[in-house]
Amino acid sequence: MQTGGCADRPVALGRSALGWTAPGGGRKLPGMTERVPQDRAGTAGTCRADVLRANVLRAEVLILGGGMVGLSLALALGGAGLAVVLVDRNDPAEVVAAPYDGRASAIAYGSRRVLDGLGAWAGMAGAAEPILDIRVSDGDAPLFLHYDHRALGEEPLGHIVENRAIRQALHARLAEVAAIDLRAPARLADIAFAPGGVTATLGDGARIRASLVVAADGRDSALRERAGIPVTRWRYKQTGIVCTMGHARPHRGVAHERFLPAGPFAVLPMTDNPDGPAQGHRSSIVWTEDERLAPAMMALDDDAFSAELARRFGPYYGEVRVLGGRWSYPLSLLHADRYVAPRLALVGDAAHAIHPIAGQGLNLGIRGVAALAEVLVEAARLGLDIGGAEALARYERWRRFDAMALVAVTDGLNRLFSNAIPPVRLIRDLGLAGVNLAAPAKRFFMRHAMGMVGDLPRLMKGERL
Repeated sequence: MQTGGCADRPVALGRSALGWTAPGGGRKLPGMTERVPQDRAGTAGTCRADVLRANVLRAEVLILGGGMVGLSLALALGGAGLAVVLVDRNDPAEVVAAPYDGRASAIAYGSRRVLDGLGAWAGMAGAAEPILDIRVSDGDAPLFLHYDHRALGEEPLGHIVENRAIRQALHARLAEVAAIDLRAPARLADIAFAPGGVTATLGDGARIRASLVVAADGRDSALRERAGIPVTRWRYKQTGIVCTMGHARPHRGVAHERFLPAGPFAVLPMTDNPDGPAQGHRSSIVWTEDERLAPAMMALDDDAFSAELARRFGPYYGEVRVLGGRWSYPLSLLHADRYVAPRLALVGDAAHAIHPIAGQGLNLGIRGVAALAEVLVEAARLGLDIGGAEALARYERWRRFDAMALVAVTDGLNRLFSNAIPPVRLIRDLGLAGVNLAAPAKRFFMRHAMGMVGDLPRLMKGERL
């Protein structure tokens, strides 16, 4: 990060054949700046805001949004040598605090490879619980679908990791990459698009010029709206309730997804709680409820809420207890009509936001990160314009169909299973049982859940950019 008062100023670095150089000729790593004494900066009384407005920080890529997707993209690009400025409105100290989010995420096997390639997986591995089996059931029906990781080998199907642990690991790794300039907390005040690049002005007056800006600012992306990119969106009449459940019996690495009339109820295995011997085993709850009933559930005291958890899943986990806070979120679908515009690319929820029914939201974002990073790094190595139409078109072709397919599948599954119509239930139960008995089909769906199907970016194959 850039720090300091009125006595110094950042000086944009120029490029040489060997890399980035300071004005005096000394070689610098991408994204670094030289601190200039006050007598070189100008008038002794010049304030820092004036200096920032008078000078432009130059980067190759500007990323707006420092969530898990934005952080991952910054690491992918910065680790490959591109100069990156990452701007986020949130204070990093707050986003890694325990109460900030409350959610845990499913990290598919392919996404774990990406995080490992970014140098971030080691920082979260201790908080990652392997998913060894997945069991999908339709209420109390005797027919079900069971995925066993041993059908494909020794690797787990994925991991469940608290979002706080993911953010902590990403931020720790970010601090080690000199090519990344993190500006947070900071807000975007203005942005100007031109044929040769973009110029952004932050709330403190700092100006940043880059070849490309990436919108990683979520489903309500201001950059996407500024670019005039239409979206398809609708709200489900459902609310997602998220919490951590302590339970007496071990989960044994099994992830359960039970379809109920109001929506799916998922119990996802987490690492054991070292501070709670009575309920030392933990699982993450992702509970889809009718939006009319969710407020009443959220208002229950801990005892009554824990009883509702047990009622929905029976005695499998033994005595259960809600641990810590609860969070609720309105559920919706969003898909951008385009993933790119001149000098702009969308990633993560800015491009697509899906129902949590299959736990694939973050994995879809990470897959987009791996694809965009590969396209941009290859363009840079070939001496092409990384923000030009050719590179952006390649990214959109690569990712849009795959993302649209997952959007449609998750939406269709939610509509198919979130009802109690007897003929429909019979058909879907027979479908679950049929897939369970068809070994080749089951292995394909397992590989798909692991993120190992399709035209994979190099990072998802365990290769370097």
